[in-house]
Amino acid sequence: MSELQVALLAIGLGVVVAVYVFGWWKQRQYSRKFGAAFSQQHDDALYQEKIVQPEQLVESASLIPEESMWVNQDALAGVDSAVEAEIVAELPVIDMTTTLSEPCALLDIRSDFIIELHLAEPASAAVLDGLWQRKFDFRKPVQVCGLTLAALQWERVIAESQPLYSKFRIALQLVDRSGVIAVAKLGDFRDLVQGIALAIQADATVPDIQEVHRTALALDAFCAEADQMVGVNLRPQGDRLITGGKVAQAAVLHGMRLESDGAFHLFDTQGHSLMTLINQDSKPFQHHTLEQSVTAGITLLLDVPRVAEPAENFDLLVKIAHQLAGELQLSLVDDNKLPLTDAGLARIRAQLLEVEAKMRENDLIPGSAQARRLFS
Repeated sequence: MSELQVALLAIGLGVVVAVYVFGWWKQRQYSRKFGAAFSQQHDDALYQEKIVQPEQLVESASLIPEESMWVNQDALAGVDSAVEAEIVAELPVIDMTTTLSEPCALLDIRSDFIIELHLAEPASAAVLDGLWQRKFDFRKPVQVCGLTLAALQWERVIAESQPLYSKFRIALQLVDRSGVIAVAKLGDFRDLVQGIALAIQADATVPDIQEVHRTALALDAFCAEADQMVGVNLRPQGDRLITGGKVAQAAVLHGMRLESDGAFHLFDTQGHSLMTLINQDSKPFQHHTLEQSVTAGITLLLDVPRVAEPAENFDLLVKIAHQLAGELQLSLVDDNKLPLTDAGLARIRAQLLEVEAKMRENDLIPGSAQARRLFS
């Protein structure tokens, strides 16, 4: 290699190193500016320090309706004007209004134990490695949301998420159909998240566990009262049995589809199940045995808190039940195998209206994303 080639190679390497150092310096300057901007403590429309007491939970608005729109304060409020001007000048495309994706909008201090981490410097989801490893240890769903630097938007975070975040909200759901969270699990969750915060030098805002659990108990009691399942039984006269093939043919004609749980489902336009048709013999319907199977009866079920407008959907269920009865030569009966009259159906509908009204009084809308989350 000639001296000229060596000189050119040295010059090229020097240019590469200079560009790399300049880029590193600009990135560090950028991170420091945003660290100052996001280290400020603001009131937050989603996270409230005051825990709602159990009596307030039942008597007043207890859950976020699906229609509610949460908007945070300006993420740069309180920042020195010179720093703010530099940030805006460098990143003119940033929208300064923070928004929430749906999974994050559903988080609420009355239904979730939410710990917020304020990062010293923006980071990706990789800094929560300890959480991802233990996410399923608490017997309740864990949700992570992060405030993005690029769009100032709270979005759902998974282990593979690559954007940089200035804050994380790590939430443990308090109630579902399996019951209320145990205090010990709340303590384990708090200790895990606080340990992560310490490791990454983040400030953690942690609600009081005992207050959270009292609120969870009240929510669980309310959900237990609202958790209604309504069924209409259809049975043949005498000892006659119905073949699974005929049940399947009739169900498909009414727009139902056999799912992996062994029930035929009627879905709405959003893909949510409106009602199910099940085998009264407690044996699931299966594609490969439909033609060989027989049953002494079928039941149409309405999962009240998980469907929108329960009374109206009950009317649809009754209509389909009458049509199936005519097609398969069946009778509508109650759980005691007695004929189900129009008066009996009207009483059931009145009870559904009471449940629906009570849910709405507590701002839990039947069929909403929040209701489907709690009644799962």
